[in-house]
Amino acid sequence: MLVSFEHCQERDHLDPLAGCRDAFDLPPNQIYLDGNSLGPMTHRARAQVQQRLQEWQADLIAGWSHRQWIDYPQRLGAKLAPLLGAKPHEVQVVDSTSLNLFKLACAAVLSARAREPARARYRIVTEQGNFPTVPYMLEGLGRLATDIQVDVVSRETLCAAMTDETALLVLTHAHYVSGEVFDLKEMTSKAHAQGIQILWESHSTGVLPLNLTQANVDFAVGCGYKYLNGGPGAPAFLYVREDLQAASSSVLSGWLGHREPFAFEDAYAPGEGLDRFRCGTPPVLAYAALEGALEIFEGLNIDDLRKKSLALSELLIKLLEPALQKRALTLVSPRDGALRGGHVSFAHPDAQRIMAALAQDGVVGDYRPPHFLRFGLSPLYLRYVDIWAAAEKITRQVDAVAA
Repeated sequence: MLVSFEHCQERDHLDPLAGCRDAFDLPPNQIYLDGNSLGPMTHRARAQVQQRLQEWQADLIAGWSHRQWIDYPQRLGAKLAPLLGAKPHEVQVVDSTSLNLFKLACAAVLSARAREPARARYRIVTEQGNFPTVPYMLEGLGRLATDIQVDVVSRETLCAAMTDETALLVLTHAHYVSGEVFDLKEMTSKAHAQGIQILWESHSTGVLPLNLTQANVDFAVGCGYKYLNGGPGAPAFLYVREDLQAASSSVLSGWLGHREPFAFEDAYAPGEGLDRFRCGTPPVLAYAALEGALEIFEGLNIDDLRKKSLALSELLIKLLEPALQKRALTLVSPRDGALRGGHVSFAHPDAQRIMAALAQDGVVGDYRPPHFLRFGLSPLYLRYVDIWAAAEKITRQVDAVAA
């Protein structure tokens, strides 16, 4: 059945999430399909930053206690926990994804050796083709601890690579190019069956259900500036399952991770629970923007967000089917929606030129070398008519480079 513009209008009329779009300050005359790289600004994010600026001006140093700025990591962690399917005390918002990945990878290896001192668990396994920060940070850990071996293997050989010597499996829930997702619960179970802990990186937080507690995930990290719309370089989050917290230690033992940071003791004593994974002073203005952005998720069901995201991606693929049949484009993402994350990617030899032309035509997507066109489908602010209009422009630009 052909999809009409009127059909897209009707779907927008019936969309229970349609009102979320009004929460965003979107650029006019632009279809923004790059929220999987940087989410757009919400009105509440701007308001929260302005409020913190006023507090800073009025309170100065008293704001740390009077306004409870110092507690931002715990407060935002509790706000974020429902989107992760986690308990409030299992999540804190701190540092960046890369730093959190390093901290938790170290904690996992150290705890594995403490649990099984007689067994040499010295390997960390991760997937080939991951977003580069994953292997980069793990390789850095390997350079510091020369008795740790980092194995980067293909998706097809992951299970075979998990051996009795493996301490940790590190995976990204949705691949940053193709969008292909792992079955988070299944892979967690496979790792645990061999006594291996697992650390998940999820840049699709806010569009994909994770259900970390239900899946019995050990550790997880993710960023705040993509589908969570927390602003450029927004603070990231880390998750540690509650029963692992007491036995987990952070090698980046900053002063705010101390049990009593304002006692200013010379010797380090780890804080309770996830407080031990805090490093330095919270960047209050950055936290404020993320706080405002997270307000939009209050009362929303992550499964509803996932349902609309899939519907948007199915529509885009269907509308681009003529270009795919002419082999002008190649679908890189899985056709099966259950295996696809929050974005859709296509391959084209002139992908960079097409994406640049689309930006001039009012459609902002993302080019990834060597020849990938990547489009993020956020359910909070995108409409079905946006996908219709974007597909027309994508088709026009693909035809133009072929002419």
